[in-house]
Amino acid sequence: MAEHEIIETKAVPIIAYGNKILRQSCNKVSEKNNGLNRLIDALWNTLETSGGVGLAAPQINSSDKVFVVNSKLMYDDLPDAQKQTWFSGDKGIVETFINARIIAESEENWSESEGCLSIPGIVKPVERSWEIIVEYFDRNFKPKRVQFSGFTAKVILHEYDHTNGILFIDHLPALSKKLLSAKLKQIASGRVTVDYPIKFLKHS
Repeated sequence: MAEHEIIETKAVPIIAYGNKILRQSCNKVSEKNNGLNRLIDALWNTLETSGGVGLAAPQINSSDKVFVVNSKLMYDDLPDAQKQTWFSGDKGIVETFINARIIAESEENWSESEGCLSIPGIVKPVERSWEIIVEYFDRNFKPKRVQFSGFTAKVILHEYDHTNGILFIDHLPALSKKLLSAKLKQIASGRVTVDYPIKFLKHS
C-alpha cells in the first residue's frame, strides 16, 4: 500500500475538507499490491454507508490511485425524463477504477450540481465534459479503455480529480469560492452536522 494504509475492509470514516491528503496527487498501484483488495472493499463499504455515488482513496486516508463509481444508484432513482437528459449510452455503472487516466474529453460541456462527501453541506453547479474516454484497470487488474458520457462521466471526472488533489470547489468561479470560505472553515474545524462517519481535521 501507499503511505496511508487501509487495514479495515469495512466502512471507515470519510476524511473531511482540511486534511492535507485531499490535496495530494495519488500514487499508481501495482498489481502485486497485497493491500489493494482491502482498500477496494473499504471504498465500496464506505460508499454504501455514506450513500454517495463515488468515492476516491484519499477520502478514506489512502494515497493510492483508486476510486469507485456507482452511478447506477442515481439512474435508478431518476424520473424517466431526467434519465434521458443525464444519461447517454449507459444506465449507470458500478465500477472500480485503478490507475485511471483520462485520455480524451469532448468539447461539449454541461453544468449540473455537485457535492462531495468530504465537503458536506455544499452543493454547487460544476461544468464538466459531456463525454470522456478513460484508460484504467478494473478490480481484477484487467486493462480497459472505455467511453463514458453524461452523469457517469461527471462522477468519474469528480473522483479522478480527487486522485490528483483537486476538489470540485476548485472549478468554481473565484467569487463563489470566496463566498464559501466561512463554510469551508466550519467544515475543516468539524462545526457541521453529518449523518455518516466522518473524520474532521481537529480529530486527525
